[in-house]
Amino acid sequence: MSELENEQRGNHNPSFSDEPKVEVRRTADGSATLFVPALNEHYHSQHGARQESAHVFIRHGLLPLLPATAETGQPLRILEIGLGTGLNALLTLDAAQAAGAAIEYDGLETFPLPPAIVAALQPEWDERGTPLKELFAELHAAPWNVLVELRPGFRLRKLHQALQAAMLPAVHYHLIYFDAFAPEKQPELWSEAIFSQLHAAAAPGAVLVSYCAQGQFRRNLRAAGWLTEKLPGPPGKREMTRARK
Repeated sequence: MSELENEQRGNHNPSFSDEPKVEVRRTADGSATLFVPALNEHYHSQHGARQESAHVFIRHGLLPLLPATAETGQPLRILEIGLGTGLNALLTLDAAQAAGAAIEYDGLETFPLPPAIVAALQPEWDERGTPLKELFAELHAAPWNVLVELRPGFRLRKLHQALQAAMLPAVHYHLIYFDAFAPEKQPELWSEAIFSQLHAAAAPGAVLVSYCAQGQFRRNLRAAGWLTEKLPGPPGKREMTRARK
């Protein structure tokens, strides 16, 4: 898929001993998210985890790119910053399969979920009675830093690595899901240097989407070479950001 296959090093099943404590919480739309007490931060919007993901990353990131991808037959290359529960990846798989589009998906995650948390989240997917319930378990069982075909046409590589240290291929990704914790929680991930790194990894015309609409975030994007626009946010949030290379 990319030169990352040769560049990534380390244990395929990394130790989780340094990960922060997380708790499963229910959000307003009935879907689950995780809460990190040490950061006083949720993984998703409390107004609805699933509806936030669908609005920000699928509706305003993925869906506009799928028709051309399906037509050409070439894979859409996606990078996610903050794989987390796998929600964005699974909704992406579902939408891409419905459109007949191929996806190559790299998901960066510094703190992979421990098995107990994965098990606690599984019932939500079981309750929905969709094919995604099996995929949730398969996604989290997949080895780290190894390319796997989760379903025909959807190839996934979970990368246990911090973004700052990631060796991203140049001019490669068509779509970037920037789903890191909020700027006040992880300011090091919202700098001009980070967005310059992502700009270099993005193909011409690539799109970056984020739930965040902070003014300094958009200024840092523009300083790194991105063109930015404000879009209506998901329920509970006035705006979100979409940027283009």
